[in-house]
Formats: sequence, C-alpha cells, structure tokens
Amino acid sequence: MIFIKRRQVLAGLGGGMLLSARIRALRAATPANLDKKPKFDTSPFQLGVASGDPSPDGFVIWTRLVPAPLALDAGMADNRPMLVDWQVGADETLSHVVCAGQALAHPELGHSVHVEVSGLKPDRPYWYRFRIAGYDSTIGRSHTFPLPGASPVRARFAAAGCQHYEQGYYTAWRRISEEPIDFVFHYGDYIYEGEGRKEGIHQEHGRPFRVLRSHVGPECYSLDEYRRRYAQYKADADLQAAHAAVPWIVTPDDHEVDNNWAGDTDQDGTPADIFRLRRASAMQAYYEHMPLRLGSLPDGSHMQIYRSLRYGDLMNIFLLDTRQYRSDQVYGDRMTGQGPDVWSPERTMMGPEQERWLFNGLAHSDTRWNLLAHQVMMMNLAFRKSDHGPVLYSMDQWSGYMYSRRRLLQFIERNCPGNVVNVTGDAHRHFAGNLAYDPGNARPVSVEFLATSITSGADGGGDDDHFSRSVRRENPQLLATTDQRGYVLCDVGRDVWHADLKVLDRVMERDGRLSTYASFAVARGHPGLQKA
Repeated sequence: MIFIKRRQVLAGLGGGMLLSARIRALRAATPANLDKKPKFDTSPFQLGVASGDPSPDGFVIWTRLVPAPLALDAGMADNRPMLVDWQVGADETLSHVVCAGQALAHPELGHSVHVEVSGLKPDRPYWYRFRIAGYDSTIGRSHTFPLPGASPVRARFAAAGCQHYEQGYYTAWRRISEEPIDFVFHYGDYIYEGEGRKEGIHQEHGRPFRVLRSHVGPECYSLDEYRRRYAQYKADADLQAAHAAVPWIVTPDDHEVDNNWAGDTDQDGTPADIFRLRRASAMQAYYEHMPLRLGSLPDGSHMQIYRSLRYGDLMNIFLLDTRQYRSDQVYGDRMTGQGPDVWSPERTMMGPEQERWLFNGLAHSDTRWNLLAHQVMMMNLAFRKSDHGPVLYSMDQWSGYMYSRRRLLQFIERNCPGNVVNVTGDAHRHFAGNLAYDPGNARPVSVEFLATSITSGADGGGDDDHFSRSVRRENPQLLATTDQRGYVLCDVGRDVWHADLKVLDRVMERDGRLSTYASFAVARGHPGLQKA
C-alpha cells in the first residue's frame, strides 16, 4: 500500500487494544527511511487543503507539504517520507473529533497526502485539518453525499475550469466559496503548461494581450516543472478558499498535459513513446494535487479518471474522460468543415471500454437525473469567420467526432429520455443549448450548459462580438452565449433543473462584480431549455 490505512479514533475512546493494533499497523507500514522528527522554518501547508469524491460515508481529504511553492524542490530539503496527522470533526472548530489518524507523505508523490475517510454519517457537513511538526493547516469543510435510497429535495453545485494564471485574478473562485453549494465540478485546465511570459503587452491570436501575473519557469515537461506550476496556481488564496469550502469532483482536460493532446498524440508531432513520458509526468502531478482516490493513481501514462458518483435517488454523476482514449483530431485540428472523417466509425471520442461503461450506467440508472460531466462542448456548433464565408466547426470538440456523438445521443433518447444534462467547459465562453443527434432534426434529446472560464481569455468581449453574432445566427439550438468569465451554478430539483450563467465584469482587476447573465430551466421528462 502507498498510504497507511485510516485508523478511526472515536472521540472519548482510548482503549489499549485499539491503540496496540494501531501501533502494530504503523510499524508494519512505516518505511525504514522515515523522517521521524521533521522540521520546517515555515508552515508546509502553503497550498491549503481540499476534499473530493464524496460518498455517503466519507470523502478524500488532501494536502501537500510545500514550504516553498516556487522552488523546484518545494523547499523539502530533507526529501524523506513523513507522517502527517489528520483529524475530521463534526463542528467547524474541530472540538468534536469523530475520526483521526496518520498518513504518509511520500517524496515519490511530492509529499502529497490523500486520506480516504470513511465511516461517517450521510448527507452532513464535516470539517478537517492536518498537522505536522507543530504546524496546523487551515480547516477545510467537506460534505458527505446522501444514501443511495435517500430522496433529497435538491442538490446545488458550481461548474468551472480554465483558470489561466496569467490572464486574470481568481475572483470567481472566491465567489464560488461563498455560494451555498454541495460540491464543485471542475471540468479541466486546472493549470496551463506554457512557458512564463513577462508581465505586460503581448500578441495573442492576432490581438494585443496584457499578461497580468507571469508563470514561473519554462513550458512544463518534467515532473518537477509540472509540480511547480500546480504549486504556483494552488498558492492563490481565492482558489484555496474554494477548495476549503466544499468537496470537489475533478477531471482533467488538455492543458494539464499539453494543448489539444489526444490519446498518444500531441500537437507537435512528438513520437508517441516520447509523448507518453511527458504524459506520465503530467498525470502524476495532477494526481498529486487533486483530492482523488487511490483508484486514480496513475499507472505510467495512464490514469483512471472516468468514474461515477451517486447523490441519493436524485442524480447519478458520470465523470467522462475525453482525452486519453480519443482518436487524433482530423484535418490538422483546424476550424474547418465537417468532412467524411468526422463521421467515420473508426474514430472515437471515449474509446469502446469507456463507452460501454457509460451506456451500462445510463441504462441501469434509477435516479431522477443523470449528469454527464465532461470536458468539451457537445453542441454541434457552426460559425463563419465572415458573413459569407464557409461554415466551420471545431475538430477538438464533439463536433469533430460526430459518429461518437450520435451514438451517445441516440442511446440517451432510447434509454433515458428527458433526464440527462451535460455540463462541460473548455470554450472560454458561456453556452447554453439543446442537443439533437441529427443535424436535420432540431428535436432535442438532451441539453448542455457549458461553463465559461475562470480567467482564460481575460475580461472578454461580451455578447456582441462577431463570433457571438455568427453562432447565434447559425445555430438555432443555441439559446445563450457570452464571452465573459465566471461559472455555471446548477440547482437540481426533483422535477426541474435550474442553471444560472454567472459572469464577472472584470478579472484583470481584483473584486470584479458578479451578476447572472442568463437563467434556464429544464423539466424532467421534457428535454429542452426554457428561459427562467
């Protein structure tokens, strides 16, 4: 085992038999090179705490020992395993500890700690913290999910991602930390892998762009470089506040590795055997910094990230992986027309094994709703660069994988019509629209809310730019879009799913004003969005 298993210490219990068993287990699992008396000149909890992947009886709690976030060695000069104490309590001051234990922070995993807490009561909040060498972490708050047979009235969550550090402040994460929600779905692009650019004005996509705060270091290829990039992002106080407020359910997209990577292929033509080395480093760093269970520990360049969670009888949550198993993008990954390769049954977005897993899960789902939480847009979105130019589509989104898209939407129509909602991201804009599998038939079988970015794209241009006008004109299934930063707030009731598209007026300055750009509702059994 990589971690010491949790040893419950119920408040008020101090039996010698329990203590003796715990000591024997520690001795059996403790490595010979353990640093028994670690010392730090400053708190090693510089990256805060987090929790994730809730179940009815627990969740994962996470931290990483990083006294110096921007140093390649993270300030861990004594690079040996260390024991970290952890506590989970029933109140926000942790005066009533319900379970506690120790976990190993391994240098092989960047001294990160993942504790899979279990044995808790369902559908209630808990608080947690870590301790080592006289230092306490901040106290985080998590929440267990309802029992599978329970009938919760509602669930509320925020969907967000795409948080380019150089392109804005994380005000949206601060606002999310203040929302009365049950969890966060992070759709990916937690970091951006590119080299640091000097603060000031640069050219990006043919227009001037101001770098607000620079990445440290070159483009990420090695494990140390990815670790430092995560540390730079996670040192942000607003991001830490959102992690400490509620549990997160996470999935990576492309920039955790390399822009628009697909399977064993990157955008630079790197040989697959070499690219897998980079992918292995990137996936290890992702695991080290996310509140994920041991089942997601990478095995070389592969990481098990697709999984499901259940929120009582209200909602099944299916986390998809649309990067590791997809075919390479066609037509040079350009914005182009949909040629025959887009419709080829030889090309896949999810891979056959993941598709079978998803179809089986949907077919046997008995919850009121099914959430498909994934990375990239499912709407088959057309646009034109000029009023009379050709119709173009993204080859990186589901519009470049129309055979896979049609199979999924047809399956939804036949097996669970009217209760599947897609929540996605990556496009750096808000989108809300209906999903039909046949371009010639506008009848929706599902709906999609695509959450805009936290910062990527900087302040944005609103909803009256050329792209906005073009996609509204070309896509009757599209009900709303805007180029502003923010997040989607979902309020899932037993019969109606509400969603608010939240936006900030600015992210290039601190404390931007939050507002609701648009609100929508979808009634269970009646796929199709209605303005709320």
